[in-house]
Amino acid sequence: MAFSSIFTSPLPSLSISNARIRPNFSPFMALHSISSKIGFGSLNSSFFQDGFSLKSFNFNGVSVKSQNSISAGVYARAATEQTIHDFTVKDIDGNDVALSKFKGKVLLCVNVASKCGLTSSNYSELSHLYEKYKTQGFEILAFPCNQFGGQEPGSNPEIKNFACTRFKAEFPIFDKVDVNGPNTAPVYQFLKSSAGGFFGDLVKWNFEKFLVDKNGKVVERYPPTTSPIQIEKDIQKLLAA
Repeated sequence: MAFSSIFTSPLPSLSISNARIRPNFSPFMALHSISSKIGFGSLNSSFFQDGFSLKSFNFNGVSVKSQNSISAGVYARAATEQTIHDFTVKDIDGNDVALSKFKGKVLLCVNVASKCGLTSSNYSELSHLYEKYKTQGFEILAFPCNQFGGQEPGSNPEIKNFACTRFKAEFPIFDKVDVNGPNTAPVYQFLKSSAGGFFGDLVKWNFEKFLVDKNGKVVERYPPTTSPIQIEKDIQKLLAA
């Protein structure tokens, strides 16, 4: 469902749980205020269009909660019983890869892009970390995604050539996926439900990172602006565990 439809169709699933309701209150005002304060841009921006789902928020003392958040909570609890090892994905060459092959290893899952301002620094640092720790049981799982500014437009062979030729990436690169919205890859549904952020499970931009322990559980989530090198100490702790 398009985000704009939230405001152009009836809202039977919304309940207001506070009596102090301003006469001119609307969900649009609340979201516009949130957007302005945290700097994610207008409601027409890719941030709000790429898989955003309205679950609940509080605005000037008024709590608005979607009934969908109840089912989301149930899903999140069910997801905690899963591990990343339960999933099978396709690699960049179209081959099925059972992630159970990474049991006993520390994983860093990253949604990558070739034409982002964060591309050069992230690919370089990811390659450095992989080279340093791959013999100690560390793996990087890179998932190309074109949902943020259209910054991963190439075909799978083009993406592979870019990463492996320019940055000498040796870590596994997988098939291009959606990380937000109705076509979200199942493995990303798991990752996001295991470590919700400020806006629930929404991935914010290219190069968001999920750190997974040896048992396949998500232990930490990092925003795109957190560089791979800044995560090194956390990786070391999990490798030593």
